[in-house]
Amino acid sequence: MELNNDLGNKAIQDVIGNYPGIGEILAKFDIGCVTCKVGICLLKDVVSIHGLSKEDEANIELQINQYLTEKGA
Repeated sequence: MELNNDLGNKAIQDVIGNYPGIGEILAKFDIGCVTCKVGICLLKDVVSIHGLSKEDEANIELQINQYLTEKGA
């Protein structure tokens, strides 16, 4: 997963704290990181461990990168 600003290698709690819209994107794919109290998983691992299809993973990557571009990140 290639995300802008190497965001895939950041802890999900930090990612969502800085970019709340990413939590909304993940929620569309039934990935409930927003409600997780641990939040130390890396964003790229969060996506891969949920057993999504390659198509869904590619869609998440596209949506996150579009969101980041819109936010100027």
